[in-house]
Amino acid sequence: MAVAAAASFSPELFAFLRELRDNNDRDWFKANKARYEEVVLEPALQFVAAFAPRLEKISRHMVANPRPIGGSVFRIYRDVRFSRDKSPYKTHAAINFRHEAARSAHSPVYYLHLEPGNVFAASGVWHPDAKSLAAIRAGIAADPRGWRRITRGKGFAERFQVLGDSLKRAPAGYAADHPLIEDLKRKDFVAVAALDERAATSPGFLDEFTATSQASASYLRFLCNALQLPF
Repeated sequence: MAVAAAASFSPELFAFLRELRDNNDRDWFKANKARYEEVVLEPALQFVAAFAPRLEKISRHMVANPRPIGGSVFRIYRDVRFSRDKSPYKTHAAINFRHEAARSAHSPVYYLHLEPGNVFAASGVWHPDAKSLAAIRAGIAADPRGWRRITRGKGFAERFQVLGDSLKRAPAGYAADHPLIEDLKRKDFVAVAALDERAATSPGFLDEFTATSQASASYLRFLCNALQLPF
């Protein structure tokens, strides 16, 4: 695996995903599977391997796993069992750097999303289970000053948006007029930094993703602390 070549992705990755979006069927993919492996899967695996030593400097407990199956790179195949959309393939590439204690994608992560017209880096916890969600809310309520310092700080607020679903009303146990009620209503705690195809296909992209991940380290550390996980 030529890790040195993994500083960025190629325009061919986005060209393939655009064509896949227009030809999302098994016959087309079978005919183009070798191309998928060459311009999407292998560069993604190389990126994971190249990011691994950088990630270790940010957190020794977040994992960059370059295995092609069961590693950091998401499968291209969609789970259509409970979906009305029976398209068999995802039209984006995604990389998940999970916490070492993670059992699912709903644990603390760093994340990279590569899709034509929609490239972003993220960190946080998406759709935590009820116990984890309660722990995060309790962590915010217990340290409101620390939460504000991280999420309202200029460096974080200018670069990231915290996105995801929220409750319409205050969660049980919290007053509707709590100073941080909008944060406590959240059901997802994902900080997203918008990027673009030009950045992803530039030689310095590995550096940019590393800097973005470092910039949200305090945010992810807060969430890990709330969940009693090391960071």
